[in-house]
This record gives sequence, structure tokens and C-alpha cells, in this order.
Amino acid sequence: MTDGIGSMVKLQASDGFTLEGFEAAAQGDKRGGVVILQEIFGVTDQLKGVARHYARQGFDAIVPALFDRAGPGTVIPFSEGDRGRQTMMSLDKDKIMLDIAAGAARVNRGKGVSVIGFCWGGGLAARCACELTLNGAVSYYGTMLATHLAQTPRCPMLFHFGATDSHSPPELIETVRTKLPTAETYVYEAGHAFANEARANVYVKEAAEAAHARTLAFLLRTHAR
Repeated sequence: MTDGIGSMVKLQASDGFTLEGFEAAAQGDKRGGVVILQEIFGVTDQLKGVARHYARQGFDAIVPALFDRAGPGTVIPFSEGDRGRQTMMSLDKDKIMLDIAAGAARVNRGKGVSVIGFCWGGGLAARCACELTLNGAVSYYGTMLATHLAQTPRCPMLFHFGATDSHSPPELIETVRTKLPTAETYVYEAGHAFANEARANVYVKEAAEAAHARTLAFLLRTHAR
């Protein structure tokens, strides 16, 4: 995850706003593009590692800096969750969709684009599935899912939940399964942010590895069409 693949690039949203993103170019045969949607902390080194991981699997990957509208280069320590939530809540959610679309356009090289979101980004992934043209959308322990799934997804979806995550109570998971019976939905013996290896107090190695393996298999299927 520290092999030097990738760099920060400039993106321009359709309203003219300029933001940054961390981009990692696909290694080997190009399979498509993926947009990695951040937690409430910004473009962290951990998410850069996620982008590099999928780049090594053949996907052009980008992590758009969705906090740039609050302040260019904003990255918040994992220990300051309240500040991260406040920053997230201060943003215009419709303009954030423009920034995500700019990231998708950047990595769309003719083989389609999918999104992979974590926490706040996991909820945004569900909204993207309803509003953007995508091959697939993956949501890791997404927040505000009830709001983001008010519409109907236009692409295949994959959900990863933690069994003890207070952001995803059993009734929400059941709602997702009922509303989206064709989506893949998995529940792990873990809590919120279980796939973030940089947060030792919540990381669950077995769950994270299983979720990433399922995500890769999902991407390979949706980009093989």
C-alpha cells in the first residue's frame, strides 16, 4: 500500500469549481474506473492505499477531495470525528455530486466506472447508483442510507454492514434487503469502519479482507459486461 503508485490531480466540476483528487493508474490490463468515496475525514493516506489496491487489480482509481469545498486540502484526524461530521454537514450535497461526477469522468476510459464508498461515502454511493451512469456501486457501512435510497438504483449494488454498527441497525439492513432484493448484502461480525486498517480500535482484519474480496469479484463481474 506504500508502493508509490498515484498522485494528486486537479478536477473541475460542472459548476466550475476546482478540487483535487488522488489518482492511481491501473496496472496491467485495464478493466475500468473506480471512484473511491471518502469517510468524514477527507483524502486520507488509508484511502490512498485503497485506491492503490484497486489500481493493482486493473482499475483506474480516484479519490475526489469532497472536503475541498469546505477548504482546499482539508484532511481531519481520525480522532476528530465531531469535526469531520460538522465539516460534512456544512457542505451542499448536490454540489458534492458534481465533484463525484468529475471524478467519474476522469477515470472513465471507455470501460465504465463504479463507485466504492465508506461511511459517509457509503451513503453517497447509494445516491450515485440512483443518479449517475455507473457499472456498479459498493457501500461499506453507509450512513444516511434511508435518505439516499429514496430513489431506485440504476446499477447493481453491493452492501457491506457491520453487525454491531449503530449506524446500520438490523431494521435498516432488512429495509435494504427488502427494497433491493437483487443487491448483494453482507453482514460481518464487526462494527462501523471495520475495513479501515489505520483505525486499530475498529479494524477487523477477517471482515475487511472478505469484504474487499467480494468487492473485487463484484467489480470484475460488472465491468465484464
